Amino acid sequence: MRIVIAEDDPLLREGLALLLRAEGLDVVATADTAESALDAIDAHEPDVAVLDVRMPPTHTDEGVRAAVEARRRRPATAVLVLSAYVEQSFATDLLTGGVGGLGYLLKERVGRVEEFMDALHRVAAGGTAIDPEVVAQLFTRTRQDTRLERLSPREREVLALMAEGLGNGAIAARLVVTDGAVHKHIRSIFAKLDLSPADRVDRRVAAVLHYLENARAQPR
Repeated sequence: MRIVIAEDDPLLREGLALLLRAEGLDVVATADTAESALDAIDAHEPDVAVLDVRMPPTHTDEGVRAAVEARRRRPATAVLVLSAYVEQSFATDLLTGGVGGLGYLLKERVGRVEEFMDALHRVAAGGTAIDPEVVAQLFTRTRQDTRLERLSPREREVLALMAEGLGNGAIAARLVVTDGAVHKHIRSIFAKLDLSPADRVDRRVAAVLHYLENARAQPR
């Protein structure tokens, strides 16, 4: 796996590079600005770009804008965005721009190496990885669309774990239920969110993006 890292904090940038190299991954370039990150992505064509949300010069949303631009230039590039704390609008701006190979994690997750590496590999494989804390905050803000109110508490749990990027087997293990029970819950979620099998979309991704987009519309 070829990786470009963009992080303006030199200690975190080099620490992350050392961690990934210790895990046998190929960090082909590091960058300290969004502009240099895009240059590195163009030059090295990595499998994954790991970018900080807030980067110079304004330290607002340069990393997210760079992630969106990187995907526009190279749709096959997976993007994992890191943030010091939950920035819900940035999460939804990024994740509603595509249907796979995208992740949004809190920086504290990097210290939990097994969880971080699992998320990185999931994103590289074309999946999604949303930090559980982001998911929890999105659920507390999601009230506008009445279709979401149709979901049972258990179905909300399943959808939250889907949003984190977990597959059916991992969801079953987390909830201590059978794979068949998870499959049944997901079918019910699709039905309650009016996601038809005839729709030419990935219903699993559509279900997750449905509530992410709705959360973005909520007043703060």
